[in-house]
Amino acid sequence: MGIMVLFILASPAVYADGNPPAGKIELKLELPEPFFGGTPIDYYSPNLEEEDYKDRPPYYVPEGVTLISKDKPVTSSVPPTRGQLKQITDGDKDYGKKSVVELPSGLQWVQIELDKEYTIYAIVVWHFHEGKRVYKDFIVTVGNDPEFKDGGKQVYNNDYDNSAGLGIGKDKEYIENNKGRLIGIEEGVKGKYIRLYSNGNSYNDMNHYIEVEVYGK
Repeated sequence: MGIMVLFILASPAVYADGNPPAGKIELKLELPEPFFGGTPIDYYSPNLEEEDYKDRPPYYVPEGVTLISKDKPVTSSVPPTRGQLKQITDGDKDYGKKSVVELPSGLQWVQIELDKEYTIYAIVVWHFHEGKRVYKDFIVTVGNDPEFKDGGKQVYNNDYDNSAGLGIGKDKEYIENNKGRLIGIEEGVKGKYIRLYSNGNSYNDMNHYIEVEVYGK
């Protein structure tokens, strides 16, 4: 049976004059310390975006949007081999190994359950960032069905060859850093569950998460 997926383009709401329109505020993020060192990344992909060392441009969300994922319960496709799932929403974004949650190889997912349906405007994801890595088949879906039988609404998908079997994505692979990946959903998307897939990384076949933050109202 095929899976129906609705794609939502996640384009940051950045305005030319640097000022938000009426009714919007800048989303302020607390970033962890960057890691300096490690071996250079040796990875090629036709879908890899150029590494950007500049500060991220401001991203604006409607007034009233707050962090809604702190300490919310997390489940996964398989039990983690390192760390505990609750660490993914505990606020600790440090690059140290004590902060990392590791899942086995293959296509795996973690899922955050909110306390009710929200309109979600941004999701920020930190995978392992003690060194440069690219996480493959990184797909983020939002929905109200905990089993995602309808496929959910994809807000990010960098699977350019459908190797995950969830549809070809239009987003880029990227090199991890302390800024995390901000997935902006300017028009908002309603949901209670957020499921995040990955399928190994450029260093090994394991799947890692440090923190996921969901912002909505």
